[in-house]
Amino acid sequence: MAVKNKLKRILEIDSDLNRLQDLDLLLDKVLLEARKSSNADAGSIYIAEKGKLNFKYSHNDTKQKDLEPGQKLIYSYFTVDINESSIAGYVAANRVPLNIANMYKIPKTKPYSFNSWYDEQSKYKTISTLTIPLVSNQGDVLGVLQLINSKNEEGEIVRFKKSDESFLMHFASNATIAIQRAQMTRQLLLRMIEMAEMRDPKETGPHVKRVAGFSVEIYEEWARLKKIPKEQIEKEKDVLRMAAMLHDVGKVGISDLILKKPGRFTEDEFIVMQSHSYIGARLFIGKQSEFDQMSMDIALFHHENWDGSGYPGRIDMFSGRPVIDEETNLPQGLKGEEIPIFARIVSLADVYDALSCRRVYKEAWDEDRVFEELKKCRGTKFDPELIDIFFKVLPQIKQVRKQHPDTD
Repeated sequence: MAVKNKLKRILEIDSDLNRLQDLDLLLDKVLLEARKSSNADAGSIYIAEKGKLNFKYSHNDTKQKDLEPGQKLIYSYFTVDINESSIAGYVAANRVPLNIANMYKIPKTKPYSFNSWYDEQSKYKTISTLTIPLVSNQGDVLGVLQLINSKNEEGEIVRFKKSDESFLMHFASNATIAIQRAQMTRQLLLRMIEMAEMRDPKETGPHVKRVAGFSVEIYEEWARLKKIPKEQIEKEKDVLRMAAMLHDVGKVGISDLILKKPGRFTEDEFIVMQSHSYIGARLFIGKQSEFDQMSMDIALFHHENWDGSGYPGRIDMFSGRPVIDEETNLPQGLKGEEIPIFARIVSLADVYDALSCRRVYKEAWDEDRVFEELKKCRGTKFDPELIDIFFKVLPQIKQVRKQHPDTD
């Protein structure tokens, strides 16, 4: 790639990265763009957290080709110490790149070594690697980018070029700025959620991250089946993950006497509890972006049911009063596709997580019981198409659960 073309490509990538606000989608994009620029068949990205490198995302084109359309690779989550015993740890500890021609021929004089366990488990052979540190302008290590098996025009595995190394070091500098910005956005969202958690112990960080992750997996398959353009899917995934995390933020406006009540609500208490939907939606009433609109729709409508039996229905957002149907003189409910698609998705994701997890007032349901309940509610509480999609993407759903376990 000529120098002029490389500079143009850096600017294009930088622009793409700065459009993404969600941290998870940004990390996935960083890995994808790094692989494309060096023709790497596979790769992984790690983020530094609490003195360790946490494995976040992995790509593998060779293994992906074995999967059906819409399926994704399933991988394990693990941590790596930031020291010189592993390649990723060495790169993070010393803030230097490592370009290795053959992982199986690392000299024994090197402090780091290659663990071939993953290759044996996946039946994939790692040969060449280029491992790049992600270092902020302040000199802090944010993570590590590891690219695997560069391929030449004939499809043969070759060593990563020196030009790949210099290009990706420059790319990493831009990527760290985008990652820092996305981390700040994520922290702001989590602080809003922590306010809700102070009021309602069910509204935890892991819970909202799982609901957001489930929602993105369900939406992505729904959008693929609807043949929505890839650019629109990527844009809406970015907004959805953030908006879904705030689905119950309106609980900050509910009395502790009701919110923390261990037993069943009285009818009057349940009516008060329902108000969290429009209290949350009011936070986004001065809509200035797609995020505001989607957050409002999700907060307001994620307790609506497919058959029209949910809440709050059509209401005056300020007073909370229902809109009365002139013909029937009854409150106007919402049903079916009248409910915004993102709210229908989050509704399913939220209920699945609530049933699957232990709470102060209940034990977690076993998996078979949860799945039976979801199927039972197909076409009544939940959009039947989304239930079918949920079970289609179940491997990815389980992957999200592993990624965000409860901390207690």
